[in-house]
Amino acid sequence: MKAETRAALADWLRSETGAEKFGITGERLLSGGAIQENWLLEIDCTGGRLDGIERVVLRTDAASGVDESHGRPEEFRLLSAGFEAGMTVPEPLALEAEGAVIGKPFYVMRAAAGTANPRILTRDEKMDPLRGELAKQIGREMAKLHAIRAPRADLDFLGAPPADPASQRIAELYGFLDSLPKAYPALEWGLRWLELNKPAAGPSALCHRDFRTGNYMVAEGRLTAVLDWEFAGWSDPLEDIGWFCARCWRFGVDKREAGGVGARADLYAGYSEVAGAALDWSQVPFWEVLATVRWGTIALLQGERHNSGAERSIELALTGRKAAEMELDVLQQVAEIERSKSDV
Repeated sequence: MKAETRAALADWLRSETGAEKFGITGERLLSGGAIQENWLLEIDCTGGRLDGIERVVLRTDAASGVDESHGRPEEFRLLSAGFEAGMTVPEPLALEAEGAVIGKPFYVMRAAAGTANPRILTRDEKMDPLRGELAKQIGREMAKLHAIRAPRADLDFLGAPPADPASQRIAELYGFLDSLPKAYPALEWGLRWLELNKPAAGPSALCHRDFRTGNYMVAEGRLTAVLDWEFAGWSDPLEDIGWFCARCWRFGVDKREAGGVGARADLYAGYSEVAGAALDWSQVPFWEVLATVRWGTIALLQGERHNSGAERSIELALTGRKAAEMELDVLQQVAEIERSKSDV
């Protein structure tokens, strides 16, 4: 961060939070965040809303982005809604929506302890005795989120909830695939299977739509923060469950069906504990297939940004190659589902 940028940011934060004294004593760009930049700021603050806080995170746009991603003002409102609902999320502290301070909009939130590294969360043996409770805690967080229902004036930018979230998601994915210069028959076939096997629509709720290992933080086996709200919107609560449990987000630890970190049964138990009732868990495999097609499509869109020459990036190019794995996964998932039907 340039010295003049840091000085302007410190002045703005002092004024915005009512601090008597405010300084930024250190900053570090955090790893991850292909779509957003996250800066850890060490601060020295006396008075005002940040009094006593030593570490905050500034979140702003990265050079690359995704069209369906919310802007920082909208994400700040979503984070605030989760915080007010009692979720374990970083406390939202300040929003600069105009881009007048650092050249682009940003918001500041309290820093959370722990790690979001999927390799650590899925493979560290020290986590093993704690996995059951962690999966239950994640389920409880999802249930708190899904208790947020429309209408909400603070979330009016999301529009009206879809009458049939699954149909809307399928239509969106067809549109994304149609925009690509090449055909991807396995993903198209997966979408057709989803059309033919779509469950009846239920009530919509606020969904994170990217709730997966890598997008939450854990310290000493306990969840400390649900992160990355830029894709949130009204949907079927099972979309979040299916995305979390999909094989593509288990990071190779397929035996732990809840995000590679725990058992599916524990995730479901934690959810039911807070929600007061279970969802129709029999529909989760459908949403896992949808999650796999969606991730494969997103990977292709990211890869095409590199292939087209619009944005040369080795990260984007490598992401595009993940789509082949998703194509195979879709075929295998559907085969498993159809085989289980014939065994009944």
